[in-house]
Parts: sequence; structure tokens; C-alpha cells
Amino acid sequence: MEAGPSDGGRETSDPLREAQARLLECQVCFEKHGACKERRPRNLPCGHVICLECVVALAHPETLAFLCPFCRRPCKSSDTSDCLPLLQLLEILAPRPTRPPGQAAVALQARPRAPGPLVLRRTFGGWGTLLNPTGMALGPRDGRVVVVHNGRRRVSVFDADGARVRQFGERGEAGGDVRYALDVAVTPDGCVVVTDAGARAVKGFDPAGRPGLVVRAPFRLPWGVAAAPRGAVLVTDLEAGALFLLQADVAAGTVLEARRLRAGLLGPRGVAVSSRDGAVAVLERGGPGLRVKVFSASMRLLGQVDPFGLSLLFPAEMSAATAVTFDPEGNIVIADALHGAVVSLGRPGTALDIRPLVTRGLSHPVALAYSEDKSLLVLDGGAHSVAVFKAS
Repeated sequence: MEAGPSDGGRETSDPLREAQARLLECQVCFEKHGACKERRPRNLPCGHVICLECVVALAHPETLAFLCPFCRRPCKSSDTSDCLPLLQLLEILAPRPTRPPGQAAVALQARPRAPGPLVLRRTFGGWGTLLNPTGMALGPRDGRVVVVHNGRRRVSVFDADGARVRQFGERGEAGGDVRYALDVAVTPDGCVVVTDAGARAVKGFDPAGRPGLVVRAPFRLPWGVAAAPRGAVLVTDLEAGALFLLQADVAAGTVLEARRLRAGLLGPRGVAVSSRDGAVAVLERGGPGLRVKVFSASMRLLGQVDPFGLSLLFPAEMSAATAVTFDPEGNIVIADALHGAVVSLGRPGTALDIRPLVTRGLSHPVALAYSEDKSLLVLDGGAHSVAVFKAS
């Protein structure tokens, strides 16, 4: 009679593989948990665990409420907490680095074509002045810095030296209500345009902060906004998957034109317009992560940067990209919130040219802008402040 297999010959499951599938991945997005920001595992009040990015994605932007995706128990993002046992397990299983962290970035900075590192010159704002800021824009005539945040008055205006000169957009204020601001732009005549996710509308204020414009149709969830030539603004719509052009008399509250420029975008968020040639960059969220799509001024697709192309050249994750802009030379620049970095991707339509601009001194960059003197302004959501960098 043929002998049966011994216990030692039985096929057993690999506990590490099982842990990888059941514990080390978020069961909503199926991305690996990690110790850094968006990938951090968070305990829900019901006991289930999902990553921080999924908590933010599921939560209502105004009330922070959502339902557990597994048991449907109501909760709020503010009620979640780090899953410490899982974080400790991740630390134990983490591979030991074979080279010092940041070595790849330093090597890229040393390339002959790379500019000198940008140096932090000053900061302004801070906790008590700005509360969880989300968007920033510069006035084209006076260099004033306009920031939208979650404070009592949603719009704060600073002069070129960083002193706050005006606040407006208080929630509940008649005519000037801003519920949950996501982004802001300043038109050539100094008017301020805000995307309000709480109201699902685009709202405008004259240079003195007086409300004048509220536009809901054709928008479903307006997100990013940027000033365009001839006084227009470009608006991305996350739910519609589209880019719109809005031309309006902001002070009078009159819409002159609102039309869709581009459809079929995947979760478009940030948008930027090059002052050099009118090129348009859109930060998309879809598929494996985020990507930047670049169009000419006539909306012809010039190219795109996806997570795979970026990871080959720089230790950053496109899934952590939070903002996009153009520098004065027309190079595309993105903020990497996971690593607290700012990276230049080169000119649209050319080969990818990765150049780290800022690799330290930032907590959670969420918006970028360049001033007339070519200083880089970074809105740091983690520090609730604006950081100003210049070449050394």
C-alpha cells in the first residue's frame, strides 16, 4: 500500500504572504500600508482598518462623516486613529536600506544641468493665522498672496512681506459665504475666484473682498482653479472629469462664458497655466495613482507623466502629488506631499528631466506659486504656513 504524505510534506500556507494579503494592504484601495502619511493604517471606531488616504477620500469634505466600507457604521475621519500594532509590524518587516535615504535625490541634484538648491528664506502665516490651508495664488500686479483655508474667514490676503492685510469669505456671511474652499486664483484685475466644494460652486470676490459671483452650473464638484489669459479662469471638475473655461465679470456677478474645454479626464484636481506660453497642466487622479497631463494653449495634448515614468528617475510617488505649477522658464513643477519635496519635471513635450528643487524643510506641501522675482512659494498644510524659497 502506498504510504501517504507525511505531515512535513504537506503544503502549508506562507504566513508572510497571508499577512501581506490580509493585514498589510488596505482592503479598500489594495495599496500597501506604510508609515508615511497617506498610507498610514487608521483604526475606525468599529474596529476595521483602512489607510489614511481612503479615510480622506470617503469623508465628506465639510462634515468629515462617512460610512465604514465594511460594516456601514457611521463615523468621522476625526474619530480615526493610527493602528499602532500594524505600524509596529510594518517596522519589523521593513527591509533595511542598502544606501542612505535621499542618496538618489542628492545624485540627481549633482547633475550638471541641475540648478543650485533652493534655500528657505522665510515663512509667514502659521497656526492661528491659517487653519488647514488648501490653496494659494499670487496677485499679478501687487505680489499679494491669497490663501484659502478652513478658518473662520476662509480667504486670507497677505502683502509681499507676509503681513496679513485682509480676510473675507466667512461661512454663513450673507452674500460672501464660503463653506469649504479647495483652491483659489487671482485674475489680472485683482479679483479672487474660489472653488467651494461645500457649495459645489465657483465664487468670486472683487479686489476689496466684496462678494459678487456665484456659479453652480455647469459644475458638479469644482476643484482646481487657475487664472488664464484675458481675465478667464480654468476650473477642473472632479466629478464631471472635465476642464472648464469660465469668463465672468466677477464684481458684477455676471457670467460671460462657461464652456468645457476637455472631457474624459480621470479625477482632475490641480490645474496650472504657464505664463510663458499658455500651456496647461492638469493633475489627474485615477488608475494606479496620480499623473500630470500637459496641453498646449490650444488644448492639444503635449504629453503626460505617470507614476511609472517618475519612479524610474526619482524616489517619489505620484500618488502623493498634491499640486502642480509652471516655473518662469515653463518647466512643470509638482509638490510631493509624501516626501515633503518639490520636483521639476522639465518642459512640456520634451524628455522627462527630473530636478529636485526642495527636499527638506516642508511637512505637507499642498500648493505652489512663483513670484515676479522667481521665488518659489510653497503652501505647507502641515505647518499651516507659506514657505518662500530662492536659489542660493
